[in-house]
Amino acid sequence: MALSPLSAKPKNFKPISTTSPKRLTPMAFNAGDSVEVCSKEEGFLGSYYEATVVAKITRNNQYVVQYKTLVEDDLSEPLREVVSSDEVRPPPPPPEWPPFRFFSGDRVDAFDNDGWWVGTVSGVNVDEGKYYVYFELFMVEIAYHPSKLRLHQDWNKGKWSASSGY
Repeated sequence: MALSPLSAKPKNFKPISTTSPKRLTPMAFNAGDSVEVCSKEEGFLGSYYEATVVAKITRNNQYVVQYKTLVEDDLSEPLREVVSSDEVRPPPPPPEWPPFRFFSGDRVDAFDNDGWWVGTVSGVNVDEGKYYVYFELFMVEIAYHPSKLRLHQDWNKGKWSASSGY
């Protein structure tokens, strides 16, 4: 298993930027819809987690979501959380298979540590068939198999578009 951005940071880690990722255009979701939740928490900035909408809290423009890969502290069940509508987006279109060819400088999402982390392709190891991804917030470079990568896309005004950064 690849070293994840979270496990690579020192205990006294502070991100080099505390600005939020681009705010996502809120849209209406219903119970049962698959979504991705963008984390605003320090140390998780720039990460997206797959979830299912459990309920909508209309008066506060929030959702109750249940994560597909995150669990409660006691590991007994999937984590449920109330999140703001601007943290929720639909899943992006599925990646091409066989895996898309990436180039140096491409903004990508790397699946690691139960979520999708935004980084930049910094190189390729042809012999191992892996791409190196640099995570700016963590100042770390990690190698990934192409099946763990997807092109990063922004959800803006109800449409997916090529990424222009965080």
